[in-house]
Amino acid sequence: MNRSQLRENVFKLLYLSGFNSEDEMESQISLYFEGQDTVPGAKDQAYIEGKYLKVKEHVEEIDRMLNQTSEGWKTSRMGKVDLAILRLAVYEMLFDEDVPVGVAINEAVELAKRFGTDDSSSFVNGILGKLAKKADA
Repeated sequence: MNRSQLRENVFKLLYLSGFNSEDEMESQISLYFEGQDTVPGAKDQAYIEGKYLKVKEHVEEIDRMLNQTSEGWKTSRMGKVDLAILRLAVYEMLFDEDVPVGVAINEAVELAKRFGTDDSSSFVNGILGKLAKKADA
């Protein structure tokens, strides 16, 4: 799998976590991988699960940043697709040294185009752009 495909799978697990408790997620992750047309190899699966867990470790901090950056849109009001994309992108921007900020934003916008509403890509781009400017300041 390429990095975009790996990222898409991490996004999907984050999205799933919006509907399941932490206790249920271990079995949901197994079901997720079993339900794939092409089951990822062990290395890819380990990467996907590992990155998912890393994002979840930082979710409170990420949500706090999102709530401070988004005007009139607290994380509790955001659509689950947009929120999962934003959480992954913010994690990559701030905590993953292997992913340049521009790549994280671009990939998030592409995920929003594919999985979100008509307004998702501009919403995601706007919030991540503001967050990137704050980080540079």
